[in-house]
Amino acid sequence: MKPVSPPPKTPFSEMKVWLFDLDNTLYPESCQLFDQVDQNITRYICENLKLEWDEAHKLQKSFFRHHGTTMRGLMIEHDINPTHFLDFVHDIDLDSMPKNPVLGRALSCLPGRKIIFTNGSAAHAENIMNKLGIAQYFEAIFDIVASNYRPKPEPIIYNDIVKRFDIPSLSTVMVEDMARNLKPANDLGMTCVWIQSKNQWGQESSHEDHVHYVVDDLTKWLCKLTNTSDQAPHL
Repeated sequence: MKPVSPPPKTPFSEMKVWLFDLDNTLYPESCQLFDQVDQNITRYICENLKLEWDEAHKLQKSFFRHHGTTMRGLMIEHDINPTHFLDFVHDIDLDSMPKNPVLGRALSCLPGRKIIFTNGSAAHAENIMNKLGIAQYFEAIFDIVASNYRPKPEPIIYNDIVKRFDIPSLSTVMVEDMARNLKPANDLGMTCVWIQSKNQWGQESSHEDHVHYVVDDLTKWLCKLTNTSDQAPHL
């Protein structure tokens, strides 16, 4: 972990709430799970808008850029069913993501409430957490449905999650692989941790002041914070 810009003064040991993004945050980007989601999104557009793959992929990225998520763009411009979309795109193979007992041990020792804050669905989050073996350490999931299909980084949904869970912003950490999604959290006074990404979208605005810390391995960082071993337990 390295500090980038001057963070809030509250030390990590005194934080009351931890907001964790899901994809490419709780598991490494190298698992390539979100690559499957990305391909499913393109496939969904091909099948539902009757487009060729390259045209569908171009439209997908245009919607992401202009609406925050591809789903939001499809809802606004094509009136798609969001439930069907979420079920379709999150139908992925989790075999490349092993159980992570080391992460679980670190989370169990991390003081404070822990909440998932994701642009994905609650069902997808539950599948990921169950496969990793860490579901029991989280109080709640605030997903894209809970936000009324408004994605991060729309500021209003950060206010919504703060109100819903009575979150003290000045004593809250947000951990996220898409740097731009940290700006509204910073504006509320949260401590912002960017999980370093090789993805162009993830790196966008990563050098701006709303990124307080940069971490390249979530599990090792949490182990260091909690003074727990980063070695897998012996069976």
